[in-house]
Amino acid sequence: MKRYEIMYIIRPNLEEQARKDLIMNLNQILTSNGSQEAKVDEWGIRDLAYEIVDFTKGYYVVLNVVAPIEAINEVDRVMKIREDIIRHIVIARDEA
Repeated sequence: MKRYEIMYIIRPNLEEQARKDLIMNLNQILTSNGSQEAKVDEWGIRDLAYEIVDFTKGYYVVLNVVAPIEAINEVDRVMKIREDIIRHIVIARDEA
């Protein structure tokens, strides 16, 4: 298993409860696929460097997790199809 950093940006107009549910859902995907630790760091609403899908702001979330590649592939797949996530990136760090 490797250590990964996952950053994603949620639509800024999403309701607070829906945003919390989305973050919890993504964390559950990781834990149900065998990840060991997940540290969630919510940065909150920040300005975007450029406009994305008519948004100039976004709600930033950073996850640091130790997980197998299967868990990362699944969460990446889900992030690609969720309309509430306007951008995401997964970065492999060092070995766990």
